Amino acid sequence: MTLPRALAGVRVLDLSRVLAGPWATQMLADLGAEVIKIERPGTGDDTRAWGPPFTTKADGSPGDAAYFLCANRGKKSVELDIASPEGAEAIRALAATCDVVVENFKVGGLAKYGLDHAALAATNPRLVYCSITGFGQTGPRAAQAGYDYMIQAMGGLMSITGQPDGSPGAEPMKVGVAVVDLATGLYASNAILAALLHARATGQGQYIDIALFDVQAAMLANQATNYFVSGSAPTRMGNAHPNLVPYQPFPCSDGMVVIAVGNDGQFRALCGALGAEAVAADDRFATNAGRIAHRGEVVEALSALTSGLTMAGLMARLEAAGVPCGPVNTVDQVFAEPQAIHRGLEVEQARDDLSGPVRTVASPIRMSVTPVAYDRPPPALGQDTEAVLGSLGL
Repeated sequence: MTLPRALAGVRVLDLSRVLAGPWATQMLADLGAEVIKIERPGTGDDTRAWGPPFTTKADGSPGDAAYFLCANRGKKSVELDIASPEGAEAIRALAATCDVVVENFKVGGLAKYGLDHAALAATNPRLVYCSITGFGQTGPRAAQAGYDYMIQAMGGLMSITGQPDGSPGAEPMKVGVAVVDLATGLYASNAILAALLHARATGQGQYIDIALFDVQAAMLANQATNYFVSGSAPTRMGNAHPNLVPYQPFPCSDGMVVIAVGNDGQFRALCGALGAEAVAADDRFATNAGRIAHRGEVVEALSALTSGLTMAGLMARLEAAGVPCGPVNTVDQVFAEPQAIHRGLEVEQARDDLSGPVRTVASPIRMSVTPVAYDRPPPALGQDTEAVLGSLGL
């Protein structure tokens, strides 16, 4: 039986490349939208070459980089030179049939081809047009390019990530994935869905301006409000939490386990599970505020107890006591977790030109009536050019 799709009938023209825009449009594709990805003839999305590792083609030659695969599932690939008059005209023809356009060109970069919001909305007033840039469409930096790494730095994330000053290896650190790009894709897809609801209700499309810098500022979350309330800028604390103690990794004989205590009752349960009656009875540690004031003493006392236990032994005690905890896994261990296997977090899809299946991470969205489906693997470059343009009579 064919299950309904939440975005069935929605058509998306994807002019974006690299990660933030493709991440947004992949989410729309997973939810059932038809996503037409426009790529540069001959080379395609930059990330097709961002390897190794590369896939292997059926003839044994290198295929697409793994990076490309992570953000382009479910899409159709059309090779088109938008800088040519014919290519630009084809984009205009496609946009007239679409509900959404997503692009991440520099500010004003598409206007010279007649592919900006004003030009496309003139013939398709229901169009939702989303522009993703480093700094937004206005402001002193609007014309500058923005990349995840530099935005992590400028947006304050690196100032609160890494070991504290004076510790070994102390320096500002980036996150291990392009987290600003990913969050920007999520904010963009949320805005697109809201704009689609409005367009369906009123017949009126709109322009969406999403900036990586704005997203990173929003992602500061409690750290930003800590600053607003206290007047003091947060600093790097390693793996410690600015507002909770204990809330960090603890050593075991064979690795590390994160213990995440969210309230005083959980702290008492933790002490009971570790046989730390003296720690539990210490009035200095009775409240979270007290534990923050005496962070070093709490962590030292608990570490002395956890270090003699195996990871499995510690987690068994904590789980029995209702204390949140989890192992510090490597990436391969993540997908070997029984929970990951049960939830089906790995997706395999066949692609005819490759020697084996394409493996990607499943969408975390679970919907009871209109579930996510995986209809198409990340496409080969230009595999849908003739079909898509032919449908327009081109």
